[in-house]
Amino acid sequence: MKEIFLLAALVSVHEQVKFGTLCKGNPTNKHRKCDSFGCGNYGARRAGGTRKHMGLDIVCTDGDTVLAPFHVKINGPASPYTTGVNAAINDGLNLSGQGLCFKLFYVKPVETSGTVEQGQELGTMLPMQEVYPGITSHVHVQMCNKSDPTKYF
Repeated sequence: MKEIFLLAALVSVHEQVKFGTLCKGNPTNKHRKCDSFGCGNYGARRAGGTRKHMGLDIVCTDGDTVLAPFHVKINGPASPYTTGVNAAINDGLNLSGQGLCFKLFYVKPVETSGTVEQGQELGTMLPMQEVYPGITSHVHVQMCNKSDPTKYF
């Protein structure tokens, strides 16, 4: 019975977690809608219809300050692309906090280890417009297990 209560308590805590501001210029964490490059919601189809978008895109202007959404541990760098393409924006962070493990892509980190308090700078939004002119610039939030992060926003 104790195990069931503990599991229920953990599920309840995770459902109550909400991300604080990610991008200084977007205090409400406005989600990227659809543009000529696709849509920013979790599960959106990608070019060719064979791939699925495995994260949630939060609007962020190129060069803007990216903030810790809550107290986080920086578990190292993270790269959205596995090949050498798109080098100008191929950077990010692997983070954990509030019982969650997640990655932020298209961010040039200030540090790649340590801890950061809510609202402190994690890095800078990379120049997405240089790679994808006309896209809605954004930070991509992806859970480590690739589940849907939308409920945390």
